[in-house]
Amino acid sequence: MTPAARRGEYVLRTVEERGVRFVRLWFVDVLGLLKSFAIPVSELEEALEEGVGIDGSSLEGGTRRHERDAIAHPDPDTFQVLPWRPGSLVARMLCNVRLPDGAPFPGDSRHALRHVLARAAELGYTFQVGPEVEFFLFAEPGQGEEPRPLDAGAYFDLTTLDVGSDFRRRTIEYLEQMGIPVKASHHEAAASQHEMDLRHTDAMSMADSLITFRLAVKEVARELGVYATFMPKPIDGAAGSGMHLHCSLFEDDRNAFWSLEENVPLSEVGRAFLAGVLAHAPELTALTNQWVNSYKRLATGFEAPEHVAWTRRGNPSLVRLPSNRPGKEAAARIELRSPDPACNPYLTFALMLAAGLRGIERGYQLPAETNGEPLDGLRRLPQDLREATDAFEHSELARETLGETICDWFVANKRREWEDYRRTVTELDRTRLLGLL
Repeated sequence: MTPAARRGEYVLRTVEERGVRFVRLWFVDVLGLLKSFAIPVSELEEALEEGVGIDGSSLEGGTRRHERDAIAHPDPDTFQVLPWRPGSLVARMLCNVRLPDGAPFPGDSRHALRHVLARAAELGYTFQVGPEVEFFLFAEPGQGEEPRPLDAGAYFDLTTLDVGSDFRRRTIEYLEQMGIPVKASHHEAAASQHEMDLRHTDAMSMADSLITFRLAVKEVARELGVYATFMPKPIDGAAGSGMHLHCSLFEDDRNAFWSLEENVPLSEVGRAFLAGVLAHAPELTALTNQWVNSYKRLATGFEAPEHVAWTRRGNPSLVRLPSNRPGKEAAARIELRSPDPACNPYLTFALMLAAGLRGIERGYQLPAETNGEPLDGLRRLPQDLREATDAFEHSELARETLGETICDWFVANKRREWEDYRRTVTELDRTRLLGLL
């Protein structure tokens, strides 16, 4: 019996033992938004063997055009019973999407990441990622109301103001039941803002975990009569929500970023990887910050980066090298600070890894560190979605890494979003101009 068949047998046995009645099959579109359909367990064995037919155009995002035949193949490694549905006993599996002839579907984000991870494996590397995910909890709004925070807490507060403590506890319990360990959770800087840090693991497992995490957070919020949002900048005058990514390459059990030289923060491999990420940062930004609203977070400070720079200090550079465990090999890593939690993690990880690998393969040289000096004169990240989309569209690295289909679909979605934004009269327009003009 093949390993895949053994994993399928485990799923079928678990479903029978646990009394699961339905299985939800998950996949994401090009924007990383979760799609799902349910099958009864009577159809599960056939689904594991042959997959289930879907319309592949559902992966195109908001620019869906023509129907496309595709097959969703459940990945048994991702089988988990959903803890927020204890009465109905529903499980889920993420899917690999393929063409009817068995070839990978060109618009499948999981395949795009798997393709880059295979290239890294050929070089002897595995890509490890640990995110710090920020989000807001708000009271349920009335029609047209501004978001209403639930507390007046601040960074790391644990007081009677921190009404999210029960929320974070329940969310962690659900995540752990699904095999997603949480390192820490706390109140963030803004009122009603929270952070959860997931324990680092391989990039594919982490991308799957982030898709699950976003749904788990919203499910718990619904249970408690509030709502959660991963919108990057929901409130004026307050910090936005980021998703700092702590990343490293491993060779077997050895951290390839670890430097034996004192006062040298990264190995030669780590420096070249970081140089690649910095060199291709403008092309990466459309993925790490894929919404019009994302740039309102990047433009308003609160340590959100605007310049392409790196540092070991805590200033708003694009990349920070954490040094809180200087003598621990496993702790050697880079922290990319631009991403927000509304990105597509599969595509973000794929292009970030590809940029780092190109830095290694082509011997990119790391620019000088910024140690709190003024960042004027350094390259800036794209300042809005249109500029970021232009950089992504013309990126040879993006097209080589993700394929023409994903790149074209992504660009079409972002062009439409920008045009909708450009044509919309905002409350700011009315506040400033209605009485003045």
